Amino acid sequence: MSRKNHIWSLIIIAVLCAGFAVTDLAAGAESGTITFESLLEEMVDRDCLGRLPDPAYTCKQFSSYDRNSTEPGSPTWWANWDRSYFVRIEDNNGRKEHVLMDADGPGAVVRFWATWHGPGGGEFSNGTLRIYLDEKDEPVIEGPMADLISGGKLVGEPLSQGVSPETAYRHRGHNLYLPIPYSAHCKVTYETKSFIDEGARKGEALYYQINYRSYEPGANVESFTENSIKRARPTLNRVQKMLKANERTGLDGTEEQRFEGSIKPSEEISVIVKGQKAVRCLEFKLEADDLPQALRSTVIKIEFDGRASVWCPIGDFFGTGYHIRPHSTWYTEASQDNTLRCYWVMPFEKRAKIGILNLGSQTVELTRGRILSGPWKWDNRSCYFHAAWKQWAGIQTQSNENSKDHGAFDLNWITVKGRGLYVGDVLTLFNTAKTWWGEGDEKIYVDGESFPSHIGTGTEDYYGYAWCKPNFFESAFHAQPSGEGNLEPGFTVNVRYRSLDAIPFNKSIRFDMELWHWAKTVMNYAPTTIWYARPGATWDVEPNPTEAKRPVPRSVEDIIKP
Repeated sequence: MSRKNHIWSLIIIAVLCAGFAVTDLAAGAESGTITFESLLEEMVDRDCLGRLPDPAYTCKQFSSYDRNSTEPGSPTWWANWDRSYFVRIEDNNGRKEHVLMDADGPGAVVRFWATWHGPGGGEFSNGTLRIYLDEKDEPVIEGPMADLISGGKLVGEPLSQGVSPETAYRHRGHNLYLPIPYSAHCKVTYETKSFIDEGARKGEALYYQINYRSYEPGANVESFTENSIKRARPTLNRVQKMLKANERTGLDGTEEQRFEGSIKPSEEISVIVKGQKAVRCLEFKLEADDLPQALRSTVIKIEFDGRASVWCPIGDFFGTGYHIRPHSTWYTEASQDNTLRCYWVMPFEKRAKIGILNLGSQTVELTRGRILSGPWKWDNRSCYFHAAWKQWAGIQTQSNENSKDHGAFDLNWITVKGRGLYVGDVLTLFNTAKTWWGEGDEKIYVDGESFPSHIGTGTEDYYGYAWCKPNFFESAFHAQPSGEGNLEPGFTVNVRYRSLDAIPFNKSIRFDMELWHWAKTVMNYAPTTIWYARPGATWDVEPNPTEAKRPVPRSVEDIIKP
């Protein structure tokens, strides 16, 4: 080979190698390194839920559920001392530490909920919470538990937040959404000088739920350190500000389409959006002689690329049920002037059809209908948005401590087959008794699990509050727009939306909620479930015009006839 040809060969090889290097670098940049800061950014990026996660992860839960609940449907399945149960108890340099979580990485803690009281219902000892990462002897986080979870010692609101300030402190649920990534292992422990026994029949009661991600093997995760918050302070401050205000990002450059008019009984009006896009905001305002009935009997229907994906009463879809209860979350809001808005990102490849169907007997005025859509690059990770609604009207409950099932039973809210992410739910109900309706626990089965990877400690705990308390609260990811029916006959609506704690599934997801009322009574109970899925997914909740037409209850007599 001549010297000239040899030089050209070396140049070509160098270019090819550079090309491979650029390709590898691009792939690495796409999957990236998962850090405390990147998780904060992901939390406020609504687009993330519209695609399957990369790198892939599973989301699971550690909790203080009663360990006697061992087999679905067995006599002990309804065991209910869901407190002060731990993975194990360790002796650590003379300290007695109760282990709340023990998981191999790579992963990240993404939600921590807790409530507590001392022995016999007395004052909580506020013992020491420790989080150990990557098998290290010294904890990366250590301090009084209440101070860390919602006392502001670790981070302020809204990432660290209780519920309504009107609720007595000892009856609050406490929520920490600060992500804590780890590369190899995570262990969470609690130490107190107070007596703790299983189920807290005599000793200190600690109820807890920890949602965490386990990433696929090989995922590059940078562990949280004592300097992580300091290094990421500008990002953390910006994310805190965004979540506190529920900033409506991603709307720049969107196209607006409007529709309005009178919708007579059995009529539907709709708008079609064409192109490879994503709906980024839906805004509606209804007027009717009977607005509560219109909020239930007026249904939002959405098709993406010819596939029916959403069928839901409009009030339930926007998280306010069949009464307008002004509140704001990261994904939805109901304003003081009765305008309803949502900010779920809804991608599609070719065409979206958004319709409003009037199933009621009165004419409904759509005085405002607005759709904002923007560009979206559809790919093999893109998912369609879905929402489904069902109602158990006149469901009979019975609280009986002497029966083998304590009057409890599981209700299947939704079962989805396919691949996607579960991202939230809204529960609307009317209670007819002067006592608590929501003792039951969530039980979520992913990809055919025989035992749920998410099993909780009570319905109110799942929704971020505690002790049945009815006070209004709102935050980015959990809200109680109305708790009127918690301890008295009346209307209640609870909301939980997910961001970092979204639950991916590869084959299926089954969401059951245990219904355990404290009284023998009859009630109306209606959950809305929300998820994203790849094309071809199926689910078991069919549109139900009969239930949507049903007169909404305003009093006990509307359900239990005199």
